[in-house]
Amino acid sequence: MSFLSDIKKSPPPFSWDEWYESVGGRSINIEEADHILDKIYNDQYHRFDGEVAPVKHKFNSPEEASELLKQKALEFGADIVGICEIEPTDIYKGKTVTEKFAIAVGQRMLWREFQVVPSRESAIECLRIYFTLGETVIKLAAYVRSLGYPCKIEHPIGDSDLLHIPIGLKAGFGELGRHGSIIHPELGPLFRMGSVITSIEMKCDKPIDAGIAAFCDICKACRIYCPAKAIPDNRDPKAGKDHLGYDRYVVDTGKCFPYFAKNNYCSICLPVCVYNHKEWAKDFEGHQTKLFPEIIMLEPPPPTDIVPEENKHYYNKLNR
Repeated sequence: MSFLSDIKKSPPPFSWDEWYESVGGRSINIEEADHILDKIYNDQYHRFDGEVAPVKHKFNSPEEASELLKQKALEFGADIVGICEIEPTDIYKGKTVTEKFAIAVGQRMLWREFQVVPSRESAIECLRIYFTLGETVIKLAAYVRSLGYPCKIEHPIGDSDLLHIPIGLKAGFGELGRHGSIIHPELGPLFRMGSVITSIEMKCDKPIDAGIAAFCDICKACRIYCPAKAIPDNRDPKAGKDHLGYDRYVVDTGKCFPYFAKNNYCSICLPVCVYNHKEWAKDFEGHQTKLFPEIIMLEPPPPTDIVPEENKHYYNKLNR
């Protein structure tokens, strides 16, 4: 299959402005969250680039390069890190990537901030991690450049060249859940991802099969607790295969986004996931927490599908 035919299968970047316009504009006003967004766009985004050292550090092997860069990613704040080769279908439609590898990083969100969802606390925590993980990729990129290699930052907030989900799956972060997010065997789905891309020759990680995707076929917690009824009962053969060869689950964005945009960025599907409620999933820092969050399920707004087809990814209109 040619590069061009591959790239045609990539979705366009998520058109945030058009989606917000489709529901009457942004209506969530959380001062702390807005302050974090301001720091991301008006501070972090201006620190993406930097000088590349004139002399390249020579690695003895791709394994050595991987080991060093993973170690540094953890030092810079990542909770998980993996490496994969970038394929054409990992690149958003209309974007250009010349680098060969992605160093994928993830940071867990604090379970104690998702005791009630949707909530002001859960919304702030999502944005907090976008910022702190942004600092991680900025530091990692600076380190890569100090070794004499160019690189690019793929910020976790999603306004990037690469699709974070396929990169995370190939980097061994977990399996794709019914709710459309990656479920890590230990962190569950309560983490966020970003990456630094470069052409340093590195040893790649592999996708994992921990039985999570198979379990998702039985468990329907996220579907049951989705107030917008946007999460499907069945996998969608039209959506292509995941890294394990399963048909993908695809969320009805036309139902999901209006609720997300009106109710503190929702996130209900993440903390109700069973993979947050095993014995090891108590708050990682020792705080007393509930085993299951309090769920606030309000009447959903009407669906919207008016974003032009060429500006949105594929999804089914579920039960409508």
